[in-house]
Amino acid sequence: MDRIRLVGGNPLNGDIVISGAKNAALPLMIASLLTDEPLVLTNVPRLADVKQLERILENHGVDIAVHGRRRGESDGVGQRMTFHAADIVDTTAPYDLVSKMRASFWVIGPLLARCHEARVSLPGGCAIGTRPVDLFLFGLKELGAEIDIDEGYVVARAPKGGLVGNRIVFPKVSVGATHTLLMAATLAKGTTVIENAAQEPEITNVAECLVAMGAKISGIGTRTLTIEGVEKLHGASVEVIPDRIETGTFAMAAAMTGGDVLLRGARPEHLQSALDILARTGVDLTTEADGIRVKRNGNGIQPVDIETHPFPGFPTDLQAQFMALMTMSQGTSHVRETIFENRYMHVAELARFGADIAVDGQVATIQGKSQLKGAQVMATDLRASVSLVIAGLAAKGETIVNRIYHLDRGFERLEDKLSRCGAEIERLAG
Repeated sequence: MDRIRLVGGNPLNGDIVISGAKNAALPLMIASLLTDEPLVLTNVPRLADVKQLERILENHGVDIAVHGRRRGESDGVGQRMTFHAADIVDTTAPYDLVSKMRASFWVIGPLLARCHEARVSLPGGCAIGTRPVDLFLFGLKELGAEIDIDEGYVVARAPKGGLVGNRIVFPKVSVGATHTLLMAATLAKGTTVIENAAQEPEITNVAECLVAMGAKISGIGTRTLTIEGVEKLHGASVEVIPDRIETGTFAMAAAMTGGDVLLRGARPEHLQSALDILARTGVDLTTEADGIRVKRNGNGIQPVDIETHPFPGFPTDLQAQFMALMTMSQGTSHVRETIFENRYMHVAELARFGADIAVDGQVATIQGKSQLKGAQVMATDLRASVSLVIAGLAAKGETIVNRIYHLDRGFERLEDKLSRCGAEIERLAG
């Protein structure tokens, strides 16, 4: 497997173009299953997870085209792709494809809505907790689906005539279940109301895409989504929003190493909670016309306590990166993880840099240090892996990050973006 080699100590200075959001691109791609007309997506990031979902969609019969660059486009612009599900030839999503990425399970909603049947393998994905699909199945049953589990597959059938609108009250917030039920309800008969829906910007991106395809949805961006079912959706052209997790990651990298970085294309309203926390650590943040400028002031990194919550709270996907930042704070900080029960696997790897972190249940206590030392470390999941890169950027000496295929799942051209800002970083072929 490839590795990343870093030599820490260089401040980051320059511009970083924020890529399209992985967590929006994947459900937008899946939405193409809802119509027999082409769906054009722009600003699609070049990621391993995108390629994996392409394989899954192609298995269902989706024709996928990647278009070339247009005159005047910069290197940082994402892909322009067309997804055309003129004829769904297979409603089974097999284990060997779905097991590699959890989000691929979401195809169950559009397949059930459009074809009235689906057979989808129970998902796999990175090991940050069980992340069960019970809320997905609960919601689909509320729309009238019959659900069976057969040899590791969810077998779902809609009633004769298709899914039927209903009131769905989620007992807890789930981004994946909200995406899936939102898509399924667009073609259901009658009205569906989703209560306690996720409010993430990626949900809004998908909801607005569905509206552009002819869906009738109100309450977008709120806890209550109301969907009036329609008989048919049509094609559309939609842009993937900038990745707020990548934005927060590079902001924390700039805060940890020092320097002056413009995060071009970043939208502050998509991660205001994280930016507010970052400002309390002693970082100067300025919203500019084309993005967010991040500069660390001369007073060092101040310790701040955080607790992860669904949007608009502090994102769980930035927890590991923030913990890396706190390892060099001037005092003691605490992190409480409330979303996933097994998302502290990066703690042992950060300790290899010399970080002082103690975990007690959901709470991690970090005693800040003035200097980390480079080390050999192992990536354990997508967001944990980039926290090790951040630590390596600030650590004294050489760091080798092993098993970086996790990084390729969610960060586009990471080494290139960082090296252009002065980081000493390179990929070593496996």
